[in-house]
Amino acid sequence: MAKQRQPKKRTTTTRGDKSLEAFRDAVERSVNVPRDRLQEVFDDAVKRGRMTRGDANELVTRLVTRSREQTDELMKELERLMEQARRQVESTVKPARRRAGKAVSRTTKRARGAAEPVLAEADRLRRRAGVGSSPISGYDSLTANQVKARLRDLKPAELRKIRTQEQAGKARKSVLSAIEKALG
Repeated sequence: MAKQRQPKKRTTTTRGDKSLEAFRDAVERSVNVPRDRLQEVFDDAVKRGRMTRGDANELVTRLVTRSREQTDELMKELERLMEQARRQVESTVKPARRRAGKAVSRTTKRARGAAEPVLAEADRLRRRAGVGSSPISGYDSLTANQVKARLRDLKPAELRKIRTQEQAGKARKSVLSAIEKALG
């Protein structure tokens, strides 16, 4: 019986993992004691005669100053790590977003292309029957090329109506010049 090979587990760590680990270590090594608690401890030492008031005040000031410096360093490191994580996420998401946008665009074009002949025929039939107010249904959602393709079937009065609608709406130069050419 042949022995099956098991895939090796990857134990490599990224720079981000190492930075995060170093940050965790720094936080674990740090001590967070409020200033008033420090003052209380040193006041007790002064009261017992173990140190002078001046020494106690100086020691509290130095400890608080060092603590603030360490906190500032940790916060800077945390901000750097957060920015690094944001960049990694963005670099991963951006290409996927771009691919999704392209896929949507392709699908939309295919759907429009497939629906265009059917909609154009529906418009012709609707105009023959005298139904509807606009010579081209769904006009505002059509691309310039779709509008220009439908202009061929329109009578001069309908072309003028579409020209007015286009001028009041998107005012696309290519559509307006195609209308003028058809009226020509």
